[in-house]
Amino acid sequence: MSQNHVAYRWISLSLLSLLAVGQPAPAQVYPSAGHQPNQSANALTNQPTDIVTRFLTAVQRGDQAQLAALVAPNIHWSQPGRHRFSGLKKSSQEVFQMVGIMMEASAGTLRLTDVKPLMVNGNQVACLVHWQAVQPGGGTLDVDNIDVYTVEDGKLVAATIFSADLRQEDEFWGR
Repeated sequence: MSQNHVAYRWISLSLLSLLAVGQPAPAQVYPSAGHQPNQSANALTNQPTDIVTRFLTAVQRGDQAQLAALVAPNIHWSQPGRHRFSGLKKSSQEVFQMVGIMMEASAGTLRLTDVKPLMVNGNQVACLVHWQAVQPGGGTLDVDNIDVYTVEDGKLVAATIFSADLRQEDEFWGR
């Protein structure tokens, strides 16, 4: 099998994994048959996919200590839209403050309800996630996002969030 054929097959399998509901992606995909990197168990725990998986699990569990341990102090977090939380956050303090106010605005109902298979490119990890929330006044948020995280030295140093429905997010979060 040619290397191009293997690469195209890998891309096709990755895209199918992303689109398939409830189908886990392969834990690790190598571009050529039989190639396995020689890495220690400790090195594997600092792989970008592992860091992002731990981060998203901590988000779902509300594990603030784990979140603080995984987010770099100087993270750059780009939040889409034209609402009060949109724009670039330049520190973990700004990110955690934003999330705290989001929790207040949603009366504590903001939840990461689904995470699709992670896709990796070097130190960047992309994933399709689903968020839900309800405001006391009845407003609802039910939206998919694609998040792209950059990992360096075992920490998230950047996050770029893409929304499937900016209008819904803008209306829900307001100015």
